[in-house]
Amino acid sequence: MSIAVLTLASLCFLFATLLVLAHRVLYVEEDPRIEAVNEMLPGTNCGACGYAGCTGLSEAIIKGDALPGKCTVMSEDEREEVALFLGVDAGAEEQVVARLACAGGDNVARNRSSYTGLTSCRGADLIAGGGKACFWGCLGLGDCETVCDFDAIYMDEHGLPLVIEDKCTACGDCVDACPKDLFSLHPVSHRLWVACKNLERGEKVIEDCQVGCDACGRCAVDAPPGVINMVDNLPVVDYDRNHNAKEAIDRCPTGAIVWFDDKRGPVAGRAARRVIRQSARRAINT
Repeated sequence: MSIAVLTLASLCFLFATLLVLAHRVLYVEEDPRIEAVNEMLPGTNCGACGYAGCTGLSEAIIKGDALPGKCTVMSEDEREEVALFLGVDAGAEEQVVARLACAGGDNVARNRSSYTGLTSCRGADLIAGGGKACFWGCLGLGDCETVCDFDAIYMDEHGLPLVIEDKCTACGDCVDACPKDLFSLHPVSHRLWVACKNLERGEKVIEDCQVGCDACGRCAVDAPPGVINMVDNLPVVDYDRNHNAKEAIDRCPTGAIVWFDDKRGPVAGRAARRVIRQSARRAINT
């Protein structure tokens, strides 16, 4: 009995010794500045910087792989504070925001049926794609607003989500939440924007949504060569080219292609039909 106890005690001592030696040999001392910088970051862990949370960005900044300006959630003063602490340049990143490829609120877009059920876009989408006459249109039940932790999205009076660019961190949660894939992340310099994803063409589009793209192609003709190409009945902007082509929106008859103005937000061209109706359009089957 005593031999067994002695053997067990010897093994415990041996393994404990090995653990102590392994700790001393394999231990990597963490730079204390990582924790200090991490405490200075907002702690939102939104991932908009491209790293795995604020700790990941802190480590990248300390290693010199990123600058404080990579965090778009912090204010300019907060980024300067981190830069001053580390003695580095704050750097600058162009703001990236979420953009919605739909302008079909209930005052301009019709429903083909009335949906009653879980107040969720994903829930409605499971029932034959939702109640919108335009299969590709926003369902207006606010999943994007719900998942936004920064209060950067709110639903307007016509059931359409609006993005507050000053609050948007480009975390991408709204992109993941939308069952219609209507949200995407873009630099604010991408001012030329197609606010429609309907793949049909002609009068059928306008019957379902007064601001839908009817694939007339005028924007592609008016824009500089190669800036806009018609793909599957939709204009696609090539942002790798000089896309500061405001003239592309001028002859759009529905206002489906817009220009993001710093003060006024999305602006339609001169030829766009004026939207007067403020009440919801009636469903097709009523």
